[in-house]
Amino acid sequence: MDRRVVDALRAIVGPRGLIEPGTRALPYESDGLAIYAQRPELVLLPADTAETAACMKILHDAGVPIVPRGAGTGLAGGATPVAGGVIVGTARMRRVLELDVENRRARVEAGLVNVDLTHACKSHGLYYAPDPSSQQACTLGGNVANNSGGPHCFKHGNTSQHVLGLLIVQHDGTLLDLTAPRLDPLGYDLVGLFVGSEGMFGIATELVVRLVPEAPVVETFLGIFATLEAACDSVSDIIAARLEPSALEILDRLTIEAVEASVFAAGYPREAEAVLLVEVEGSEPEVAGCARAVRAILEQRGALSVHSARDAAARKKLWAGRKGAFGAMGRVAPDLYVADAVVPRTKLRELVLRTVEIARAHKLRLATVFHAGDGNLHPNICYDRRDKDELARVLAAGDEMLELCVQAGGALTGEHGVGLEKQQQMHYLFSDADLRQMCRARDAWDPARRLNPGKLIPVRVCEEMRAGSVPEGA
Repeated sequence: MDRRVVDALRAIVGPRGLIEPGTRALPYESDGLAIYAQRPELVLLPADTAETAACMKILHDAGVPIVPRGAGTGLAGGATPVAGGVIVGTARMRRVLELDVENRRARVEAGLVNVDLTHACKSHGLYYAPDPSSQQACTLGGNVANNSGGPHCFKHGNTSQHVLGLLIVQHDGTLLDLTAPRLDPLGYDLVGLFVGSEGMFGIATELVVRLVPEAPVVETFLGIFATLEAACDSVSDIIAARLEPSALEILDRLTIEAVEASVFAAGYPREAEAVLLVEVEGSEPEVAGCARAVRAILEQRGALSVHSARDAAARKKLWAGRKGAFGAMGRVAPDLYVADAVVPRTKLRELVLRTVEIARAHKLRLATVFHAGDGNLHPNICYDRRDKDELARVLAAGDEMLELCVQAGGALTGEHGVGLEKQQQMHYLFSDADLRQMCRARDAWDPARRLNPGKLIPVRVCEEMRAGSVPEGA
């Protein structure tokens, strides 16, 4: 990269905010999907919106590709450079700028760690509801990029339902301020369009988010099952009964074994084939009524035992295994491929078992842990990426699982995004005409396509549009 550009950027962010190629840049060559890795030409860590805008202006004038990045906990390659370029990270932007308790809102910087917002407003009886498993590390800006979910999004909804406003640095360094509160915005819903755009529309540096009051009563259930099928059927029964727990999560035997052998041990019986976590919240009568119904369903489905807890410490222990499941899988194999697909809940049992069959056919070890309540499956394939044959089998199995879920009426992603991982599978769900419309939306935000190039939309479609081989409007 031109040294004059580097020097100009260093003058803005200072020595702490600029990392040149070398060992310090190694952590930035991929996100949580380590299959794909590419060293960036430069890493920028601006301290605020003004520095971000100034850097983006210089990079725009120099025609340099930009990859936005939060904490790098993503699992689809969304924050991985493709053709070098510069990573612009938000990790130094971690302030809570305003806590509006009366209106249950917070204005925060994009680099704030998810769980830190809940810590900041806990004394006011409020919390931030979307809770990815990586909430101890992931940033709110990264959650916006992928429209992240989490266990409690079954009741409260994904990130998009909690973002009220955004301050966006656009491709050329200009600011788009969408933070003013509007109950019914006129014109296009640009905030809604931006959430889930995977860094291709700009960099959100500040967010206005919705806060939720803490429920007066919360009870967590742990159902122990002799079969994975019975755990899946329990979820279907709970939903069919029109019950409204705040979370429904399943872990299979391999996941249980890994968790119980790790620092995340939660007391799950190692002999269980599956455990089902159910959380119920609300007023005392609401919780008591729902709890009775949930317990009855678990017992009818043959649960070996059902444990429950209302005490915060006991509930935290029950959840420890679920929240630490991905980290615990390092005891099984050095690498973990975390698939992410959504299936109709009426087909949950069938499709979970089909993913097990696919893994078995490819001679792979599968650990299943997933957001059962909203049908968001996470078949986790344990492998060693140094073994090229095994890696090829992992990718083939992942592709089969995604195609299976889409054919069953599901979707390619529930919360991890498309990134590099599922780009070539986009045609399972979308026609070329659909994809070209996505390209047009992207071009409206970033005409030169420098923001997170090579992600989400298949490169072939973008190249055809740029070459003019597709008629306008086709």
